[in-house]
Amino acid sequence: MKRILFIRHGKTQWNLEKKLQGRRDIPLCEDGIRHLKKCAIPNEFKDYAWSVSPLGRTRETAQLLGARLIRQEPALIEMDWGKWEGRTISELRQLYGSDMAEIEARGCHMTPPGGESPAMVVARLKPWLKNLEGDTIAVTHKGVIRAAQSLAYDWDMTEELPVEFNWSAGHLFTLEETGVIRPERININLESK
Repeated sequence: MKRILFIRHGKTQWNLEKKLQGRRDIPLCEDGIRHLKKCAIPNEFKDYAWSVSPLGRTRETAQLLGARLIRQEPALIEMDWGKWEGRTISELRQLYGSDMAEIEARGCHMTPPGGESPAMVVARLKPWLKNLEGDTIAVTHKGVIRAAQSLAYDWDMTEELPVEFNWSAGHLFTLEETGVIRPERININLESK
C-alpha cells in the first residue's frame, strides 16, 4: 500500500480575485508566499518523494515547503478551463443566465468550451496513481485534488462532498496496487511557525 499527500499550491492573485485559473502559469502572490513561509511538511512525510504539476506555482510551493528533489508530472496539471479561464463563476452565471445552473449540474461531466471536464482530469490521473512508485507528496491544483476526491469518495460532483477540505492543508490518501484510492487523513495542518 502506498500513500499520497495532496497539497494545493499557494495562493495567486487570481485565487484572491476568484478567477478560474487553469493552465495559465500564474505565479504565487505575496500573500501566498507569506503563508507558505509559515508552513512545513510534518516529519512523518519527510521521506516521501515530491511530484509537482508543470505549472510554476506548484514548484514554487514545493520549494517553499522544503522540497529538494522534485519530479514534474504532466498528470498533475490543472484542469483546462478553456474559454472560461480568467473569468469568475459570477461572471459566467451572468453570461449564461439560467443555463449555467444546468451546466453546473453536470458535475464531473461539466465541460467548459475548449476545455476539459473533471471526468477527463480523473481519466488522466488514474494511470499516474496506479503506477506511482512509492509514497509521494503531490503539489498540484484544486481541480486535480477534486478529481482524487471523486475517485476516493465515489463522488460525481453533482452534490456537496460529505467532507469539507481545507485548501491550505494536506490531504493523505492510500493507494492500493490496483490503483484504488481511499482517504486516510484529511486537513492535515501544515502551519508550523
